[in-house]
Amino acid sequence: MKKDIAFIDDIDIRGKRTLIRVDFNVPLDDRENITDDTRIRAVLPTINYALDEGAKVILASHLGRPQGERVPALSMAPVAKRLGRLLEKEVTLTPNCISEETKSLIMKMKPGDVALLENLRYHPEEEKNDEEFGRRLADLAEAYINDAFATAHRAHASNVAITKFLDKCGAGLLMKKELNYFSMAMENPRRPLVAIVGGKKVSDKVGVLLSLCEKADKLIIGGGMAITFLKAINYEVGKSFIDDTVLDACKSVIDKAKSRKMKLYLPVDFVVADKFDQAAETKVVTYQEIPKDWMALDIGPATVTLFSEAIQNAKTIIWNGPMGVFEMDAFSHGTFAMVSNIANSYALTIVGGGDTDVALHRAGEYAKMSYISTGGGAFLELLEGKNLPAISALRDCCKKINEKVTAC
Repeated sequence: MKKDIAFIDDIDIRGKRTLIRVDFNVPLDDRENITDDTRIRAVLPTINYALDEGAKVILASHLGRPQGERVPALSMAPVAKRLGRLLEKEVTLTPNCISEETKSLIMKMKPGDVALLENLRYHPEEEKNDEEFGRRLADLAEAYINDAFATAHRAHASNVAITKFLDKCGAGLLMKKELNYFSMAMENPRRPLVAIVGGKKVSDKVGVLLSLCEKADKLIIGGGMAITFLKAINYEVGKSFIDDTVLDACKSVIDKAKSRKMKLYLPVDFVVADKFDQAAETKVVTYQEIPKDWMALDIGPATVTLFSEAIQNAKTIIWNGPMGVFEMDAFSHGTFAMVSNIANSYALTIVGGGDTDVALHRAGEYAKMSYISTGGGAFLELLEGKNLPAISALRDCCKKINEKVTAC
């Protein structure tokens, strides 16, 4: 049976120069030390698989936003050092991505060697999906593996253009896991499927919400987004943040949920404050009683109970976005309560989004989730039903291979 995407374990990379696009866009402190190496650890299975196959491993990633300039503070040097420690072997940092010096270093690699290319985004051509830049990256390799799901929604040279110049292209083990869990959640879920969406801005997630109205059995909306929904149906929201460009879109989501007879849950109470400050005066009010000069910054205890009961019988839960301003202790209770409720459910639990990821770590419930996606924007675009450029490029590559095989 033909696959629409090849994976690393479908491709013969033995002894071959194998360029693996990874996401090593890790956080750094003011001394350029890595403060969280989760993204590096996430691709170790793919790197180790390639090493076990005797491949010559070439890793490529961006770091930060150097805007096409060589910014020393955004060098991949700290990543090469940390990766070497994790792999317990030397990782060579190349001086550039595509220079003759870099090419010379790559051509001298032996099976089992690991090289990390310097920051892809030192070159403006990377974000422009420049074909010549993609070709020069491809010239370094004999096989290409994309294991950077977090950048899959971007059409960049290192994940789209490069695939036009190599016959052996596939996805890594992390990408494989991302796509498998997404399929379990959205294409053939165990039901009831409950989707929980929070965060601040509705405009970033209108398409996602409309898509979830088609696929989910229950939709829970929390965080600042819920305030915009209340405003859309003419409730007083005080000085709370609202995304007033999408009030009609909120009504469309509500109407679509009603037309499908899908259960849509909004908060019934909030923790409100007289100012946006950890030391602000706070109180709990119902959604009908938000004072005009106050702002809602977290869901209230009655809402936590309501949402908890809504997920009681769930077989699959998808969650993106916090329930309030959880960075401040006074407004963190709603988010952390939801973390606990979801973590201790019997459902398949899939979580996506940077802020949600941070909340899980702070609550100490990270390990209890079935799967935590490494992609924020890519995760949302998949939920919305969009085609991700990097995935489409791998499909096109696989299609060409299948056509050649059929022709033979």
